[in-house]
Amino acid sequence: MPPSMATENSTNTSRAEEFKVQANEAFKAHKYSQAIDLYTQAIELNNDNAVYWANRAFAHTKLEEYGSAIQDATSAIEIDPKYSKASTAGFCFGYYRRGAAYLAMGKFKEALKDFQQVKKLCPNDPDAAKKLKECEKAVMKLKFEEAISVPESEKRSVADSIDYHTIVCYWGGGLGMLEPDSNAEWRSIGSKTALCNNREKGIELARTSPGPSYVSLKVTAVAAAVALLAVYVGTKGSIAVATTAMAIVLVVLGTCWQGRCKESVFTKGRTLDLEVDSQYSGARIEGDVVTLDFVKKMLEDFKNQKFLHKRYACQIVLQMRDLLRELPSLVDIHVPDGKHFTVCGDVHGQFYDLINIFELNGLPSEDNPYLFNGDFVDRGSFSLEVILTLFAFKCMCPSAIYLSRGNHESKSMNKIYGFEGEVRSKLNDTFVELFAEVFCCLPLAHVINNKVFVVHGGLFSVDGVKLSDIHAIDRFCEPPEEGLMCELLWSDPQPQLGRGPSKRGVGLSFGGDVTKRFLQDNNLDLVVRSHEVKDEGYEIEHDGKLITVFSAPNYCDQMGNKGAFIRFEAPDLKPNIATFSAVPHPDVKPMAYANNFLRMFS
Repeated sequence: MPPSMATENSTNTSRAEEFKVQANEAFKAHKYSQAIDLYTQAIELNNDNAVYWANRAFAHTKLEEYGSAIQDATSAIEIDPKYSKASTAGFCFGYYRRGAAYLAMGKFKEALKDFQQVKKLCPNDPDAAKKLKECEKAVMKLKFEEAISVPESEKRSVADSIDYHTIVCYWGGGLGMLEPDSNAEWRSIGSKTALCNNREKGIELARTSPGPSYVSLKVTAVAAAVALLAVYVGTKGSIAVATTAMAIVLVVLGTCWQGRCKESVFTKGRTLDLEVDSQYSGARIEGDVVTLDFVKKMLEDFKNQKFLHKRYACQIVLQMRDLLRELPSLVDIHVPDGKHFTVCGDVHGQFYDLINIFELNGLPSEDNPYLFNGDFVDRGSFSLEVILTLFAFKCMCPSAIYLSRGNHESKSMNKIYGFEGEVRSKLNDTFVELFAEVFCCLPLAHVINNKVFVVHGGLFSVDGVKLSDIHAIDRFCEPPEEGLMCELLWSDPQPQLGRGPSKRGVGLSFGGDVTKRFLQDNNLDLVVRSHEVKDEGYEIEHDGKLITVFSAPNYCDQMGNKGAFIRFEAPDLKPNIATFSAVPHPDVKPMAYANNFLRMFS
């Protein structure tokens, strides 16, 4: 190598290290976008350093750009496959970062392969062993859920089984109801059924109720113990052993519940009356009408960390489902001349910041309407309070608030990022299914005065999509992994023209030319979307034709960003953007209800 080239390489290596140091400092300050830019400059000077790629992958993960994180981690792995001490560190970090990104996307089987490789390369690392064990448990749970899953065509709606007018019983984590003209029959929600002997408080299950026998329960308990032991011992073949054991649990329980055993150890199972006790001091719905007084009382209770009675929570969720099912997938909103309309972005369970929005801009009402543009839940640990607040306002006055579905209004996201765990903790399992059903009823997009298109994610992988195509989408399902519905919920804008791969690993990235053609094809003026953290709470892109709005300030208590909302005044619909900072909240950390393995990588 000529001396001049060697000197240049040495200089580039030195400068690359300087950029890496600066990037690390930006990362520590939670300035992840800046860190990515600095790691990129380091890579441009020295693209053979696996650490740079692995570090940038970590920064992408912090911004939920899991597709980009997987690409960078894969580059770190491919740089140097040798097993020298120097390369092994980068090699481990590459697999480690890629495995973490796969976990965040819910791709547990792919993550397991990477963490098995991490353990192989770093056999004495206790952290690697811990992560591998957590990943094994996640895969086992996934296999178990797949084993007990019911085909969509055979599933029964939980909401259709409940009439909040007749709710009286609670048992084993499920809601129950009595028929209006029945003194004895009780139907629980789910596959289990039982009989109540009367409507009085403290009802016990009748001995004729189906339930597992003593022997059945012993077999089930042993099988479950084998499953847990296999996971925690972590021996070779543990996943197979655990899955087999859990299959035994499934078969035994399924046989017992469906076979109507003569003797039930649940004869004295715990039952509770869902009639509201006279000592309950929280918000109450009188009759069927959700009033402003009720909503205000509920908000005060939530601010003081008091829960809403399950009966009223159920009533709100069921009423909300009835309202949403009548709406099209694309909702047209009319704002009269001289009136205004407010659009908010992601809230992500940050209830106290939601209350701050209302303090700044007024409570939702017919004269002060809002559109919340998806991702109401997950990550923040007050997601239940957020969703019940939004639902209650919608029940109170349907024209006061509009709600768009986000990518986090889905089972797959809720299982990982906290909403499912939070609902189980604050309510029960039945409400998990109720919310999942209601989320499938949420509209996918809105159009304000035929001019402003509002959607959570973004635009499409093909040109020529018309509003009529969006209107025709059958949205009553979990989001698919491709197609128009997926792209509406997941896509992001990019500064380059054309289309590119998604930095999230789902959907796509689209340029200003794509935005321009979509607006022209549909005679629209503006796209408003959310889905991304922005330092100022918003960002205007694509020659002013696209605005991102994000309404969760200091996202996850660490990003330091502002929140924002957009206020449109009719008839010109000029966007007026207001920004705000985070407010204090009780000492409950974000992700408090998220899956344990995800908290390990946060």
